Parts: sequence; structure tokens; C-alpha cells
Amino acid sequence: MFADRASAFALSFVVVLGIAVGAREARAQATPDYAALLAAPDRSDADREADKRRDPMPLLKFAGPVPGMMVLDMGAGGGYSTELMARAVAPSGKAYGQYPADGPQRAIDAFKARLKTPAMSNAVADFRPFDDPVAPDMPPLDLITFLFYYHDTTYMNVDRAQMDQKMFAGLKPGGYLVLADHSAAPGSDISVGKSLHRIDEAVVRKELEAAGFKLVAAADFWRVPGDTHDFSSLRPPSPVDAFVLKYQKP
Repeated sequence: MFADRASAFALSFVVVLGIAVGAREARAQATPDYAALLAAPDRSDADREADKRRDPMPLLKFAGPVPGMMVLDMGAGGGYSTELMARAVAPSGKAYGQYPADGPQRAIDAFKARLKTPAMSNAVADFRPFDDPVAPDMPPLDLITFLFYYHDTTYMNVDRAQMDQKMFAGLKPGGYLVLADHSAAPGSDISVGKSLHRIDEAVVRKELEAAGFKLVAAADFWRVPGDTHDFSSLRPPSPVDAFVLKYQKP
């Protein structure tokens, strides 16, 4: 009897271990070749030039978009990061680029022009307010990216608490929010969002965690230790320090 139970336990352990290993292998196989994605010959010269400044490779690895994912790119602007997400989740996934309909027309026109390119065949414009970014027909999201725009919502007519709650509600359980922004000095007033185009990381953490997000990782690949945090990130005399956070919906 004991031998039978031991054998059954051993068999169960092997099955569970096999499933876990198989799942890891499946995820590894599903992960796109991000270097090949960035080297794609149909990417624009403007995007390749932006790569030098934005250094997207570590962000792609950290966020981990894979084929089949549903991704919302907050503050999409002209669509640089939305296109990267669209390429990474193709062919079965979809990338939604959020930007307010009353935002700068130049950015909206650039996004619309980008949508006409083959690389954006699985991308959708989401011209909705920051504090109501998830359209009723949008599927449950696997990933939200919010890159260098959270600080702007501090001086815009945006209900940030509602924005964070809407993002939380739009994610699947287990889904991720990856947020990056320009660092302000610790303890900085939120007014530096407009004056210096930065934000105190502690403010972002507090607001996201109040909405229910759980921090699972922080990255330092865009950190700049020598940044004095007292100049505008829009016209920097030197590299700008940036924090990168990964949150999960439990």
C-alpha cells in the first residue's frame, strides 16, 4: 500500500514537473527575437534614429510582449512604442495606441499616418482620454505600457486616480503594467511634472498601489546616477535619469 502511494506520488511529481518545464519551453519559444524586430528593414529611418535616444531593447525584454498578447500603449503620441508592441505581438495579438483626441494634432496625424503601414496592421488607434482609456469593445488586456507620459497627466485635466483604476480594470488577472518616466528628486512636489517634465517615483508608486497594482519588479537600465534632477527632461544638458516599474494585477 505504501509502495503504491509512493509510486503514485512520484508519478504525479514527474507529470507536474513535465508540465512546468513544457510551459517554460513554450514561453521561451514564443518570445520574439527583439533584435530582429528592431532590425526589420521596413522600420522607418526616423524610428531607427529614435532608437539611439530611446534604447528600446531593454524595455522590450523587461515588458516581455509576445505573439497573441493584447497590449494598450498609453500616451502613444506618434506611435513609436505602439509599433514596437504591434510587431512583438503579431500576428495574432493586437496593440492599442491611446492618445486623447484633443491632443496635439501633429502627434495624432503622425499616428494616423503610421497606421497605414503594414507593420501596424494589427494596431488600433485609441483616441480616448487618459482617465477613460479602455474602450467598451476592448478585450481584456495582457499588458499596458505607459512610457514617459505619466508626469504629463499631473498638469493636464486628468483624474489620475480614475485613470489608474481604469487601467487596473482593463487588465486580465495576472496582467502587467510597465511604466517608465523621468525621475524627479525624491520628495519633489508634483508641480515638477509641468516645470521639469519629471515625477518623483514615490508618487507614482503610491498612486498605482492605491489602485490595487502590486509591484513585481523595478529596472535600472535607464538610470543615470549623475543626473542632478534640477533641469527639464525636454531640453536636457545631459542624460536624464529614468525609473522603470513593472506592476501586476493580482
